[in-house]
Amino acid sequence: MELWRTLFERAQERIGILAYAAVFLHETWPDFNELLASKRGEGCRVRILLGDPKSPVIAARGREEKYGHGIETRCRVALMHYLPLADSSGAEIHLHETTLYNSLFIGDDQMIVNAHVFGMNAYGAPLYHLRRVGDGGLFDVYAESFETVWEQSRPVRST
Repeated sequence: MELWRTLFERAQERIGILAYAAVFLHETWPDFNELLASKRGEGCRVRILLGDPKSPVIAARGREEKYGHGIETRCRVALMHYLPLADSSGAEIHLHETTLYNSLFIGDDQMIVNAHVFGMNAYGAPLYHLRRVGDGGLFDVYAESFETVWEQSRPVRST
């Protein structure tokens, strides 16, 4: 958890999360929303992309993980955690229906990539810690993936 804390606490310009749910962040870091709201208040752009629990893509992922409908529930729980940020801090919360091959956690020019493995829950899959060291590198490939999903996603509001 320390790697995620460092990533998000040091971010000054942008924070991005692309996952189906990533509920572990709130489960292990009870004041995670407060950090994100504080960062947003300091001018950091905060964008969260969560899986749409109504999407057939999400249901298929649950079957592949042998987790059944649990992934849809995790997406709903994640949305419940993040929605207050959209209204109170201006954080941007979107839903996606994308088949994810990786979950991405971005803090400025650093990123944690959670490489998904077929049939395995994300928590059991490998992590890669990337730093942007120049244009066109591996960091930029994953960052562009985030942007592509962002463009295909839709915003959510709690009201």
